Amino acid sequence: MTASARSVELASAAVLAAADKLASDLMILDVSDQLVITDCFVLASAPNDRQVRAIVDAVEEKLLGLGAKPVRREGEREGRWVLLDYVDIVVHVQHSEERTYYSLERLWKDCPMLPLPADALPPPAAADR
Repeated sequence: MTASARSVELASAAVLAAADKLASDLMILDVSDQLVITDCFVLASAPNDRQVRAIVDAVEEKLLGLGAKPVRREGEREGRWVLLDYVDIVVHVQHSEERTYYSLERLWKDCPMLPLPADALPPPAAADR
C-alpha cells in the first residue's frame, strides 16, 4: 500500500508552504505501510521558535486553501515541536535541536521518502571557481 494521491497532494503543499518560510531539512515520508492512521509524515525544521510558528501558520493557511483542516494540534505553546494532524498526513515542524535529538527520519528509516516538489528544493550550491 502506498500513500493516496490526496495525501501526496497535501504533503507536497505543506512542504511548499514550509519552504516559503525558509524551513530546512524538508522531507516527506510515506508511512502508509507502517501505520494505519496516516499516510505521510512531513518533516520540517527551523532554527528558532518564532520561525517554527511562522512555518506552522503558513502550512495551515496553504492546506486550508485545499479544504484541509487539522483535527489536532500539539506543541504550539512551546513552539519547539509542533504537530499538525490532518489524518491523511501529519506535519512535524521542529526546532533544529529537537530535529537532531529525536531524528524522526532515523526512526522511520524503513519508510520510503517521497520526492519533494521542485519549488521546495534548496538552490544548488554555487560551484567553486
